[in-house]
Amino acid sequence: MKHKISRFLHKKLPTAILFTFLLLVCLIFLIPTIFTFTNSFMSSSEIAANYGQIFQSVTGSSGDIYVSETVNLKLIPDRVSFSQYASVLLKNPGYLIKFWNSCILVLPIVIFQILVALLASYGFARYKGKARNALFFAYIIIMLMPYQVTLVPNRLVADWLSIYDTRWAIILPGIFSPFAVFLLTKYMRRIPSSLIESAKLDGAGELKIFARICAPMASGISISVAILIFIDYWNMVEQPLILLTDPEVQPLSVFLSKINEGDAGLAFAIATIYMCIPIAIFLYCEDYLIEGVSYQGGIKG
Repeated sequence: MKHKISRFLHKKLPTAILFTFLLLVCLIFLIPTIFTFTNSFMSSSEIAANYGQIFQSVTGSSGDIYVSETVNLKLIPDRVSFSQYASVLLKNPGYLIKFWNSCILVLPIVIFQILVALLASYGFARYKGKARNALFFAYIIIMLMPYQVTLVPNRLVADWLSIYDTRWAIILPGIFSPFAVFLLTKYMRRIPSSLIESAKLDGAGELKIFARICAPMASGISISVAILIFIDYWNMVEQPLILLTDPEVQPLSVFLSKINEGDAGLAFAIATIYMCIPIAIFLYCEDYLIEGVSYQGGIKG
C-alpha cells in the first residue's frame, strides 16, 4: 500500500499539479472573453449600473479622469436581453457597414499577400546568390519593424501615390508585407531538390514546377500563414487611424478601440460578433494550422 502511495506521489501528483496550473492559466486568459460574451446579453440599464463609472468620466480641475466607485463585475446577467444585438444588427446599420469595411480591407490582403509570398518565396528558394541573400536579409529587417515605425513612411508614400485616405493605403502595404514571404521561404527551401530535378528531366519549366510541385506542397503552411495574417489585420487599429481619416471607411476594430467613447452595451455585443469570425476560422482550419506549424521545419513524408 505504501509503495502504491509513493508511486502515485512521484508520478501522478506532479502531472495533476501541472494540469491544475495550466487549467487555472487558461481560465484567467478566458475570463475577458467570457465576460464580453455574457455581458453582451445585459440590458443597457444593468450595464450602466455595473460598469457606468468606467465609461462616464468625472473630470477634475486638472483635467485628470477619476473612477469614483468600485466596478461590479457580473458574469451572469440578471435578465437576458437581446436589445444590444437588435440595435447592432437591425436598428443601426452603421455598425454592419464598419463590419463589412473590415472584410473589404482584410480579405484582399490575405489572398494577395499569400499569392505574392508564394511567388517571392519560390524565387528565394530556387535562385542563389549574394543579391538574393541581401534582399532576403532586407525582408527580415523590415519584418522585425513594428507597425508604428513604418506608419510614417507609409503615410508619405500613400500621399505621394494619391491613395491617402482610401482603402488602397491599407491594402497595398498589407499585400506586400514580408511576414508571409519569410515563413514560406523557410518552408520551400526544404522541398527536396530531387523532386524539382525529376520535373526538369520530364521537361517541366519553372512555372509548371511552381504550380504543380512547390505551391501544392506549401498549401498547408499557406493556410496556416493565411490564418495568422487574417487575425493580425482583423484586429488592426493603428493603420486605419493614421491612413483613413474618413470614419465611414474605417473598420470595426477602430470603433472597438474607442469603446470608452460610446455605448458600452453595444460595444459588448459588437465585440462578441467581431470575435466570432476569427474563432470560427480557427476552429474550421485548426488541422491546417497545426499541420503547417508542425511541418514548417521539414517536409511531411
